[in-house]
Amino acid sequence: MMNNSWFTVQRIDESTFAISEYGHWEKVHSFLLLGQQKAALIDTGLGIGNIREVTSGLTTLPVCVLTTHVHTDHIGGHGLFSEIYVHEGDCDWLIHGIQGLSIEHIRADLVRDLSQPLPEGFHAETYTPFCGKPAGLLGDGQSIDLGGRSLEVYHTPGHSPGHVCFFEAASGYLFTGDLLYDETPVYAFYPSTSPADLVRSWERIADIPGVTKVFGSHNTLGLEPEILVEVKLAAKTLREKNLISFGTGTHSFNGFSVRF
Repeated sequence: MMNNSWFTVQRIDESTFAISEYGHWEKVHSFLLLGQQKAALIDTGLGIGNIREVTSGLTTLPVCVLTTHVHTDHIGGHGLFSEIYVHEGDCDWLIHGIQGLSIEHIRADLVRDLSQPLPEGFHAETYTPFCGKPAGLLGDGQSIDLGGRSLEVYHTPGHSPGHVCFFEAASGYLFTGDLLYDETPVYAFYPSTSPADLVRSWERIADIPGVTKVFGSHNTLGLEPEILVEVKLAAKTLREKNLISFGTGTHSFNGFSVRF
């Protein structure tokens, strides 16, 4: 484990790293995967610290950014990189921002309930979420080749229209973004979310063969694959009880929960 003033870097294996922001209440994780020819950074965190300084200390390979979805806690460092990819379902948000979300709300959310000091030079009152055009779009079933290492893209809408997960068959690592994590609820009650899509996406990732570890973007780093069995049972329960609708509250299962 390696720490700097804001980020905690944890080695998952010799070529995979978690870059975590434990000082923020959301406990955000980004992931750096090293191939032979290039590296992939899955999300860029909150934008409170300079994540580019961290990746530069871990690799000299060119780094492309793979966006699980365009919410501010996942694209905060996008402006530090030139090669950014996103699913077309969230592309408009990346270019123009999320409509209806005020900058005052974003700034207040960014610095509430902190457990460690903000990095020197960061000022919440001047923070502006990234907006810009991607280098390309991610498509369902697409294979991303890093040189001797590849990831498959799964379009998993629900938490956002263009949410994606990434699966590495060789290692069995499944990176689930905000589709699945533990301790705090997965959110699907905003106008831009879809409970029905989220449950379908849960069912889809639950059927991926060969998963050895599930890496969500918040809270516990690395969940055992047994959680996917629980996900499938949860989806079945929600369907049978006809709870896939707005305003039905928070539903807890074995190891995770969802708020519709």
